[in-house]
Amino acid sequence: MAEELITVEDPGDPRLADYTDLTDVQLRSRREPAEGLFIAEGEKVVRRALAAGYAMRSMLLTPKWVETMRDVVESVSAPVYTVAPEVAERVTGYHVHRGALAAMHRRPLPTPESLLAEARRVAVLEAVNDHTNIGALFRSAAALGVDAVLLSPDCADPLYRRSVKVSMGAVLQVPWTRLSSWPQDIEALRAAGYVTAALALAEDSLRLGELAARRHPRLALVLGSEGKGLRPSTVAAADVTVRIPMSAGVDSLNVAAAAAVAFYATGPAAE
Repeated sequence: MAEELITVEDPGDPRLADYTDLTDVQLRSRREPAEGLFIAEGEKVVRRALAAGYAMRSMLLTPKWVETMRDVVESVSAPVYTVAPEVAERVTGYHVHRGALAAMHRRPLPTPESLLAEARRVAVLEAVNDHTNIGALFRSAAALGVDAVLLSPDCADPLYRRSVKVSMGAVLQVPWTRLSSWPQDIEALRAAGYVTAALALAEDSLRLGELAARRHPRLALVLGSEGKGLRPSTVAAADVTVRIPMSAGVDSLNVAAAAAVAFYATGPAAE
């Protein structure tokens, strides 16, 4: 049971420190993992974070959201702060349209080995740095039955506020972790029985439909950064290279769109 609602009028109040400067991507991307927190924004995402078993550090509400979130307020043991909209804007750095923010505790990431042992189809991301794309990709992974997502060390944080929001909380549902030595970790995928399929433009690449028809029992779809795609060393290390056939002179899709197409084509829904 939460304590009584705590009204805060000073945007500099140290109790609101978890919510300061939310628009500063570089600062928050360093700070949040170091402090073991992430921000859930909006009613649905806050509820999904709690449903996924994440513990709440605190919640920040503007007055009109208090009744909407009353059941959550009454169920958590974390402090719940209420602030005027203008105070919320001064603290966070933007107009908080959805009126409900929660600082949540991160959980230790699982090992890649533990995820690979249980999964059958995984997405592996290399240097995907756009938080919107990360969120959209996780949402597609959840919707299209991808069992886990593995990220290279230089990928963006899936628990950054924008990623969580775009994913509609899917980053809290799809198991994920970071790889430590990429692309050498392809060998760990291969040892676990996965065929690694690199989505890249190459003369010897398979059409996506050809890969899907093979119905590999364990498949890792490897996707690269928004601008340059996969590194040549990654493509060379993969078992096969795959392309999505294009028309109208278009050579490729945005990484999140390409992922959705590949997830659908290789999943049970396309059978």
